Amino acid sequence: MFESFSYFALQQYWWAIISLLGALLVFLLFVQGGQTLIYTLGKNETERTILVNSLGRKWEFTFTTLVTFGGAFFASFPLFYATSFGGAYWVWMIILFCFVIQAVSYEYRSKPSNVFGHRTFEVFLYINGAVGTIMLGIAVATFFTGSAFSIDFSNITRVSDPAISRWESPYRGLEAALNVHNLLLGLTVFLLARILGLLYFMNNIGHDAIAERAKKALLRNAIPFVAAFLAYVVILLLRKGFAVDPQSNTVYLENYKYTHNLVAMPAVAVLFFSGTILVLFGIIKTLVRKGYFKGIWFSGFGTVCFVFSLFLLAGYNNTSYYPSTFDLQSSLTIANSSSSRYTLVAMSYVSLMIPLVVAYIFYAWRAINREKLTSEEISSGSHIY
Repeated sequence: MFESFSYFALQQYWWAIISLLGALLVFLLFVQGGQTLIYTLGKNETERTILVNSLGRKWEFTFTTLVTFGGAFFASFPLFYATSFGGAYWVWMIILFCFVIQAVSYEYRSKPSNVFGHRTFEVFLYINGAVGTIMLGIAVATFFTGSAFSIDFSNITRVSDPAISRWESPYRGLEAALNVHNLLLGLTVFLLARILGLLYFMNNIGHDAIAERAKKALLRNAIPFVAAFLAYVVILLLRKGFAVDPQSNTVYLENYKYTHNLVAMPAVAVLFFSGTILVLFGIIKTLVRKGYFKGIWFSGFGTVCFVFSLFLLAGYNNTSYYPSTFDLQSSLTIANSSSSRYTLVAMSYVSLMIPLVVAYIFYAWRAINREKLTSEEISSGSHIY
């Protein structure tokens, strides 16, 4: 089946797969957002343990999706992987460290041999939730603002230094945190993760005091989220973008490029705006309707739609998804950074298993969430995080 696809179609297909995985990852960051709220919502040890265990039953979904996202990116677009992960390694090392301490925290927080106490591992969870989400947002924002790197394929013939890509900044990616537009997306992802975490707690935990505090915290986080989100989107739609001439493959700056992409791709525009509306609908309905705890599904689905469209804006319609601010012609596109046709065909068959994986996650989620988590279950449970 996939053998009949053109090379162009395979490249476009795999960018869509990467985009969907990225969108699912951002939704699942509700775990990270919830981790930053443990002391906001939990006023005693029992309440904090309820919150940690509510997240502990889902954290592996986020971790697995992150690994899958990275692995799929490596296999389908290896030049991006080599350029970004090899060049901006301080950003990715910080993200990796944040996720490592998360795994350690859930494993050892309630172990009898834990000599550091619960608070130490709860601080680790906060670091993962705050630093991890902000840095992921900043990393994705460089798809639109660019990074300082160069690509020279002739280097592969140099025995002494055959590296194709070179990072042209001594700060190895940390310079991205100095860009206001990047920081806005990092802050937006952080606040969105907290909002999704609050909505998840309200849906998953049967504890009146926690639910009441979560509703108050939802309003406090929603206001700055909307401000940061709108600022990011307005700047994105008004800024110059990195366009690619389809005939010569020359990269150049185009005014309002991402607005033009929305106009040129109506389906992506529908995802973009409907995702925004769904996120806000889930928040507003939870705030105004007493006893309503299903906002996570509206806001969660809206998050997937919006982030999916954001990735598509970055790569489709003759756009460089990883532009170089050092040398425009070194910018990476879907066409010049993908794996070979043979690799993409083989991987495409593997991708047919994705619906099965999604079905398993849905089944496991439903099984875990059949009943709301209560303090009684925590006190009698055999496995406590």
